[in-house]
Amino acid sequence: MKKPMTMTQKILASHAGIEYVEAGQLITVNLDLVLGNDVTTPVAIKAFKDANADKVFDKDKVAIVPDHFTPNKDIKSAEHCKCIREFALEKEVTNYFEIGEMGIEHCLIPEKGLAIPGDVIIGADSHTCTYGALGAFSTGVGSTDMGVGMVSGKAWFKVPEAIKFVLKGKPGKWVSGKDVILHIIGMIGVDGALYKSMEYTGEGLKYLSMDDRFTIANMAIEAGAKNGIFPVDEKTLEYIKGRTEKEPRVFEADEDAVYSEVYEIDMSLIKPTVAFPHLPENTRTIDEVGEVKVDQVVIGSCTNGRMEDLRIAASILEGKKVKKGIRLIIFPGTQQIYLQAMEEGLIRKFIEAGGIVSTPTCGPCLGGHMGILAEGERAVATTNRNFVGRMGHPKSEVYLASPAVAAASAIVGKIVSPEEVM
Repeated sequence: MKKPMTMTQKILASHAGIEYVEAGQLITVNLDLVLGNDVTTPVAIKAFKDANADKVFDKDKVAIVPDHFTPNKDIKSAEHCKCIREFALEKEVTNYFEIGEMGIEHCLIPEKGLAIPGDVIIGADSHTCTYGALGAFSTGVGSTDMGVGMVSGKAWFKVPEAIKFVLKGKPGKWVSGKDVILHIIGMIGVDGALYKSMEYTGEGLKYLSMDDRFTIANMAIEAGAKNGIFPVDEKTLEYIKGRTEKEPRVFEADEDAVYSEVYEIDMSLIKPTVAFPHLPENTRTIDEVGEVKVDQVVIGSCTNGRMEDLRIAASILEGKKVKKGIRLIIFPGTQQIYLQAMEEGLIRKFIEAGGIVSTPTCGPCLGGHMGILAEGERAVATTNRNFVGRMGHPKSEVYLASPAVAAASAIVGKIVSPEEVM
């Protein structure tokens, strides 16, 4: 009798060339994509050279995206980018994205059709789990694993246990995928899914757009998960249409698959949610926030820098002004998103409201550049982490929220519900 498997287990088994895998099993799998950025790839290149390799395993299956400190903020970041640029050109890496082509990697990779259903993807960046939104197994690895992956096209994994999240109900007007994942992390904690697969299902999925799903999958690592993954449906297939010539491989969890836990979540009951310093699990609903004045608002990142995010922010900011003394910084996720936002008139709305619009970059999310916080300053951000010193000074504070809450907060100068300004 055939043993039941989760969606993640089926993808891993197919890439390991075996019929069945179970939680805890060690396997070696074939990779569909190996990804790196300007911070992690130089170390991976050293591992690549230490292996005495002369070429990458497949020049179409390696992607290098300089996004963390680019445009280069200092000499060190310029040297990093020079290193990866020379490597990519020498090894004829097809998917190397220079400034002008680049975007925030986890927005750019799906946009370019480089992640599709059924893929196994590793990236030397913890938020590589984003592509689970497309029904792929994708996870972050260390730079050495990336280097080995570039040489061999393989990686080893311990098959993760899975947690099943059954999503029901339709989210309210100002509730987005960001609120859903903050609610979940607040419920299970930052280690609530440690080395597990977060698998989403339920009739509520029909109310989640692809941008919502990217946000939810992106923050799986904030619950300690190995990966987050969504089933493939019409929205998934519509998203990848025209982006790739590769055939998607659709895997479905068996009905009797084994899960370590099962949670049922009624999204109609979720309120806009804010994560207080200094952990993503430290959540409060918008009516519990109290008086939290902010100095800076950041809308963007690999979590919330997509078109839907910018449209929501613009709908709130239109015809209004950012409060005097508040800095509003907006980061479109890719050049294509930037261009579309410009064509839709969103950029004008942001600038007229008193915000600034940056080139696509990770920028302030990791305390990189273009929005560092000083001592004692507070930011509300649509980013994914709010650890001590994450966005600058160790004595600064970061509050995580949705684009709707962030935009409203920029107008008032403190964290508020969008309803307060609409």
